[in-house]
Amino acid sequence: MILFRILSSLLILFIFSINPVYSARDTNSYDGNIFPIYAGNGSLVPPPSTLSESLKNKRTSVLVFYLDDSSTSKQFAPVVSGIKLLWSSSIDLIPLSIDELDNNDEKTFKDPGFYWHGKIPQVVILDGNGNILLDKEGQVSFDDINEAITKGTGLKKPDFNLTVKSFNEYNSEPSKEGYTKPRGS
Repeated sequence: MILFRILSSLLILFIFSINPVYSARDTNSYDGNIFPIYAGNGSLVPPPSTLSESLKNKRTSVLVFYLDDSSTSKQFAPVVSGIKLLWSSSIDLIPLSIDELDNNDEKTFKDPGFYWHGKIPQVVILDGNGNILLDKEGQVSFDDINEAITKGTGLKKPDFNLTVKSFNEYNSEPSKEGYTKPRGS
């Protein structure tokens, strides 16, 4: 009986000492992978190809540098998901957590870390020959991204009205209304 009371008391103390877990798009807390949580698209990580493969195959590469525990990266996640939605197989979309970048000082143009400036989010778009078409930090607009992808791929810019639908505080998803797939894709 005494053992039961001690165990019950310990269990009650344990339950009351647990702090609730909070996550929000506007905090720098680690909530997990930002793409399934804040953009409704878990297929972005890990990226299906590397920069080296993309350059070897002469494909337009879209590098997106981010952190899972950055509020600005969380807010930018639906844009990255929108890029995937609009351009799908026409480009190589390569989202990269800066935690995973190699700190090697001898980086070459085939290494994603070569292009990172030290701020997030950052978008770098390269054509198939490795020429930089766009290199911007922060909340880069869809128009700037689409313009650079159009220049890199030679495809017509998609006709769309892209909106980000928010399901709740955590999940949102880009949707395309009046979307026409890019010609040649």
